[in-house]
Amino acid sequence: MRQLKRSPRRPRADAVRNRERVLEAAKAVFSAGGAEASLEAVARAAEVGIGTLYRHFPTREALFEAVYRREVQQLADLAEQLKQDAEPLGALRHWMRSNVKFVATKKGMLSALALAAYKNSELYSYAFDQLTRAVGGLLDRAIAAGEIRHDITPEDLLRALVGMSYMNDQPGWQTSVLRLVDVFIDGLRIRPTDPGREQRSRKHRNRR
Repeated sequence: MRQLKRSPRRPRADAVRNRERVLEAAKAVFSAGGAEASLEAVARAAEVGIGTLYRHFPTREALFEAVYRREVQQLADLAEQLKQDAEPLGALRHWMRSNVKFVATKKGMLSALALAAYKNSELYSYAFDQLTRAVGGLLDRAIAAGEIRHDITPEDLLRALVGMSYMNDQPGWQTSVLRLVDVFIDGLRIRPTDPGREQRSRKHRNRR
């Protein structure tokens, strides 16, 4: 008699919760960086044993990569939510500002991520594609609404954000970068008195 194949067992609810707690704690610990950015510190912050952490993430690189992918996915999800719930310019600003927190986490695990990317180049390709799509949708809405200039690309926005974030390494750098993001977005705005506003907006809509 042929045996039926068993479907893969679903993770227990407490295991799923523990994994999420570890990822959330890791995000906070890695954002702070410094000597405390250890796996033991992550386990303490998540209030789980180090054995529980290693069961979910057998290597340091596995944890870093999981945090990174989770942050990228959350930014992609946020972009979709903002397209429904916020006006175009405000949505773009909100997403860019949220990205600064992602950069803070990434800074705290930069060397480990470089190693992970060396072993798995798909990691950065995945992130770049997800983030470009996310900001591209928000950018298109703002251009179509005639709120910002049309000669800007998603890649331009991401490069500007990276440049602003990595040029600032002093304590309190996030506050400085958030201010620069606001200045940058305001610099892209088309003022209501701009005579070419409607023409540029129409040109962009026709191009889509």
